[in-house]
Amino acid sequence: MSVEVREIPLGGKLDDFLNVVDRVYADDRCFVRPLDFDIKGRLTKKNPFFQHAEGTIFTAYKDGQCVGRATAQIDRAWNDRYHEKTAFFGFFDTIDDAAVARALLERAEAFARSRGMSRLLGPMSLGSNEEMGCLVDGFDMPPMVMMPHHRAYQGALIEAAGFVKAKDVYAWKYVVGGLPARAKKASEQIKALPEVTARHLDKSRITEEIELVMDIFNDAWSENWGYVPMTRPELRKLADEFKLILVPELTYIVSIDGEPAAFAIAIPNLNEHLRGLQGKLLPTGAIKLLWGLKVKGSTQARLALLGVRKKYRGMKKYGALSTFMYAELAKSGQRLGINWGELSWTLEDNAPVNLAIKFMGGKIYKTYRIYEKPL
Repeated sequence: MSVEVREIPLGGKLDDFLNVVDRVYADDRCFVRPLDFDIKGRLTKKNPFFQHAEGTIFTAYKDGQCVGRATAQIDRAWNDRYHEKTAFFGFFDTIDDAAVARALLERAEAFARSRGMSRLLGPMSLGSNEEMGCLVDGFDMPPMVMMPHHRAYQGALIEAAGFVKAKDVYAWKYVVGGLPARAKKASEQIKALPEVTARHLDKSRITEEIELVMDIFNDAWSENWGYVPMTRPELRKLADEFKLILVPELTYIVSIDGEPAAFAIAIPNLNEHLRGLQGKLLPTGAIKLLWGLKVKGSTQARLALLGVRKKYRGMKKYGALSTFMYAELAKSGQRLGINWGELSWTLEDNAPVNLAIKFMGGKIYKTYRIYEKPL
């Protein structure tokens, strides 16, 4: 049976695109369906990502049934920064069928070639500041908020279509509890420095706070693979999203002699409360979600953003700033009833960050792979 691939413009009718995951992940107890309204909002030209990007949407059909999906997009901000001609594919979910995967990826390749691109990279949904990679290890636990999930066969299907590994990224698991002695000592040394102060983010000024955080982030991450700075509209969108779920006690901004020098932001694991909603907020999903977040509370959190300005990373005196923030977040989480957290994602070759997480007692429990293919 041949595979039919249909193209949907951004902002188009997405029912099959959204619902195909129920078929792909029908017997996967770890899958958590994202909220439909969030996916729809991201796959429209109103998304500020598409102020510097273009893209399209694909669904695949076999025997009249939708059996896979993907997007293809070109981020001009990425290509301008890295002087490349790279396109991305994302939202890649298929049944275990090489023909379906190949048909979708070939359409993404054709989209990229028609616009002069020379490489296809992914999965990226949509860009490097969002979900990244195909899960290749760690299928036995549900994904954290804003992290992808895949079937165990998906990576092999991508490789069968001619793609090879470009980069792996890790998700680390940290069980809240007593700190390792060395980590506790290093954290206490930072805390004792009179010039070092720490505070939580102020939700009443969330836009300004996110801009401050991103100023540190842009300095800290500017040399990392895949880094692309956010635009002001993207920052405002991030602030609006974080305002709904942010718990100030799970955030820290650290200043040295009054200068904001480092930050860490952990967010409650929204996916704990999305299970059973099937991506729908109506008619009762919104009430269940709010009850879960505000009344029941979360037992898991994800450390999603962390950065230390480069000039302080180079000073031995402040070498344990990350450890200090990890320790403070762990103590705050414990007070809030957080049992364990995920630190994600980190690059496989970012030795300083990975060593710091190991130092705290974290362990890699999921690996995501970004693939590439020359065009």
